[in-house]
Amino acid sequence: MKTYDDAFDFVVGAEGGYTDDPHDRGNWTSGHVGEGELKGTKYGISAMSFPELDIKNLTKDRAKDIYKVHYWEATSCDKVEYPKAVVMFDCSVNQGVFRAKKFAQEAVNVVVDGIIGPNTLKALQGADNVEFVTKFLKEREDHYRSLSSFSRYGKGWLNRLEHVRDEALG
Repeated sequence: MKTYDDAFDFVVGAEGGYTDDPHDRGNWTSGHVGEGELKGTKYGISAMSFPELDIKNLTKDRAKDIYKVHYWEATSCDKVEYPKAVVMFDCSVNQGVFRAKKFAQEAVNVVVDGIIGPNTLKALQGADNVEFVTKFLKEREDHYRSLSSFSRYGKGWLNRLEHVRDEALG
């Protein structure tokens, strides 16, 4: 049975090491290209989300601690089966916790309020894994395609979704 450790290894593999692409808003402490300090992203931990961190010198162990609290538990991944959890976790890291919660709610047809409460959790726990993963990843793809930066990063984002699908359902 796969666990948080497996999901962390998968997501860190997708996120990779240090990058400071000046065109990526996540690499800026303000969350806006050209504003604030260009501190970069490492292991998926971005300057935009954690402006106080020394991103370049972030250790993998510190990243794992951050992921567990700020993404895994914040998205209730610890309360659902791995196929659903890894899909939600990857999204929370790459597209934000609130968006991951909303996509999960849309995939299980409950009120979309961005809160994983008892009704959403019950629906998540009872949802078919294949159906959930398919619907959730479609929401992610639609969101990616709506972004002005899709022409620059879209191919990589869509490849990532295929890898997530393989990890969840493979």
